[in-house]
Amino acid sequence: MPLLEVRELTKTYIRGGGLLSRSGEEETRAVNSISLDIFPGETLGLVGESGCGKTTLGRMLLRLIEPTSGTIRFDGRSVLNASGAELRRLRRNMQIVFQDPFASLNPRMRVFDMVREPWIIHAGAGDEANRSGDHRHRATELLSAVGLEESALNRYPHEFSGGQRQRIGIARALALKPRFVVLDEPVSALDVSVGAQIVNLLAKLQREFGLTYLFISHSMPIVRYLSTRIAVMRKGKIVEIGDAVQVTSVPQHEYTKALIAATPEVAAF
Repeated sequence: MPLLEVRELTKTYIRGGGLLSRSGEEETRAVNSISLDIFPGETLGLVGESGCGKTTLGRMLLRLIEPTSGTIRFDGRSVLNASGAELRRLRRNMQIVFQDPFASLNPRMRVFDMVREPWIIHAGAGDEANRSGDHRHRATELLSAVGLEESALNRYPHEFSGGQRQRIGIARALALKPRFVVLDEPVSALDVSVGAQIVNLLAKLQREFGLTYLFISHSMPIVRYLSTRIAVMRKGKIVEIGDAVQVTSVPQHEYTKALIAATPEVAAF
């Protein structure tokens, strides 16, 4: 049974038309009637060129962007119909790691305060750290899981490298023990060697915590390395989806073939 079920998901933007537009408005479908399933414990890689709608799709799954139409079900429950306490429960289980680790962290907050913030927001929702009050102990465990020392808790984002900041972002995303994580281009802002370390960390965390990922990237080699299955996206639509080895070895769609041909191999992967 799928953990996440998406049916006919669409996001339409209306923009003011140009001088030659009769209606005065232009409609753009950033995401066009997408249907897909994501199964427990797998990584679905979502790959495509910039502007194809990958990030919009990922953020709609968490309702960071509201879709125009369609349905999203997480563990059998409607995400789009949820509100109040039900939506809070869903969001404990659905988290995101953003592309830019520096922009996603508050420069005025210490790492400790950023990591424990989800526990404060969701206080009373059953997190062990809230019951025991031992936020620092739990934060130390999270940092250890992502390869950082306890001393990092007292520092600010500008004191870290890009790779270290992304590790902090990952720790924060895991604070509520989610089951599903959207990874939105998590290594595109990093150099190849640091990016490889982060990808290997994500694979390790998936094994340790039983996580399910949607891994968004424009890099086919990285997606192939981490993913169980791959979905290829172009102009708001999924043009091909299947087993990662099958899609990359015997691509069926012309766009997939072109994407593979245009992507150089990355030695670190």
